[in-house]
Amino acid sequence: MDAVTDPQPDPTRCAALGADLRAAGYTADAVRAAWGPLADEAVGHGLTAPALAALAARPADPADDPLAVLARLLFLGIPTALDLVDAALPACRGAGLVALGLATIDEGLVVPAALVRPQDVADEAGAGQWWIASDLDEGALTAQAHRGVLPIGHVLGVGGASLTLAGLQLPAPVGRVLDIGTGCGIQALRARHHADEVVATDVSERALRFTELNALLNGVTGIQTRHGSLFEPVAGEEFERVVSNPPFVITPRVAGVPEYEYRDAGFSGDALVAAFVSQVGTVLAPGGVAQLLGNWEYRDDEDGLDRVRGWVAASPVPLDAWVVERERLDPLAYAELWVRDGGTVAGTPEYAALVQAWLDDFAARGVTAVGFGYLLLHRPPSGAPTLARYERIAQPVAGALGPHLLAATSAWHRLSRLDDDALAASVLVVADDVTEARHHLPGAADPSVIELRQGGGFARTIEVDPALAALVGACDGDLAVGPLVAAIADLLEVDAAALRDDLLPRVRELVFTGFLTFA
Repeated sequence: MDAVTDPQPDPTRCAALGADLRAAGYTADAVRAAWGPLADEAVGHGLTAPALAALAARPADPADDPLAVLARLLFLGIPTALDLVDAALPACRGAGLVALGLATIDEGLVVPAALVRPQDVADEAGAGQWWIASDLDEGALTAQAHRGVLPIGHVLGVGGASLTLAGLQLPAPVGRVLDIGTGCGIQALRARHHADEVVATDVSERALRFTELNALLNGVTGIQTRHGSLFEPVAGEEFERVVSNPPFVITPRVAGVPEYEYRDAGFSGDALVAAFVSQVGTVLAPGGVAQLLGNWEYRDDEDGLDRVRGWVAASPVPLDAWVVERERLDPLAYAELWVRDGGTVAGTPEYAALVQAWLDDFAARGVTAVGFGYLLLHRPPSGAPTLARYERIAQPVAGALGPHLLAATSAWHRLSRLDDDALAASVLVVADDVTEARHHLPGAADPSVIELRQGGGFARTIEVDPALAALVGACDGDLAVGPLVAAIADLLEVDAAALRDDLLPRVRELVFTGFLTFA
């Protein structure tokens, strides 16, 4: 495809475009309603035909249907007649899109050079709407008669990983936030909800222009952009929060394998995530938190999470760590995932060659699997780290995890200050989302298995014994843990001191994971 210019984030034109989009009712809900659930799912698979057919079937004349015009032009990337665009965007007009670097005009058609899609946003403050500009995706490139293979400098829109990290961000007021590898700026926009100031960095100047444009388009101030890799643009500075969806994809360093800026930082293996984890403490203020997504390799002689432990230990600044592995792929599955992500079609010689390059690269390092997950790192304000939690959680979760992570880390801070006597003197209550399940063998009076199940958070299920089940059931905000343990010991006719020693560590776990909360 022809070269396109970078976005030109002009404040006046961005304000005009935003006003036009708002007046047209160009929201995610409206677009989904316009073409229906089946077409919406097809668009997610890169297929535009069902959506285009649904838009064409709308009864209104296109000149009187700005939502349909904008859905075709800005959501799907379909060239559209200039007069229709001017009618749908009366303040910005087609010429304004060209001036912003979002389109070109060719023989009376406005040809999108970027997508501008509505994005739902919701947190504890309520629901809202953003418009996010990014490069044309595979579906739009195909619709414009280009091959679906993405350009090397592609700036990705809002995808599953970016939504995951946005939902992981801690929803608490904070001073300065650093967003590393900002891409289209979605994490910076999200962070600005709670931050006084955000510094967004990227190795791609094009990505930084998209971030600036998206901030202007949504009327968000307080986001500063800087060019550079990892922590180079902010050397010597400190931040209370660092967020990053870094370009962590493990990519062979051989000729013929594309190096997409949005997913590949030019490191070998999982060295990018290793460098991030081992260096992020240098830009964290005391008490600061870093949150990121990442991959880590499993090798013949080394567990993947043990590798992450080593990266944390290598930090010159001591760090608390909570690492959650959500998925693990074998080398073939990982290779095929990222070859397809670049737009190379399965069954072609190019596809087979790229997959083999990945497999050869993995074999050279003895890689047996690749893990994916979330990392939360904390710089203690003083003293040694107290949290080193590395776990695998595969079950699906519902909703944003940020509030749960904030509650868990707040509970951990409190627990770390409580010795066993202080914990025994604490009054606890069962979280509202916790239920109990008891499993009986046929004819048995007593359960063979007792489970506590969590409806929110990580949706954990924990098997407990009768003593812990009784304690949890009695935590109603009335009596402290110590008296409850003593009463349960009397009921079970066991030694109270021994039962307390057995239960208190597990009570700490239940408080951290959100089954119990402080009254």
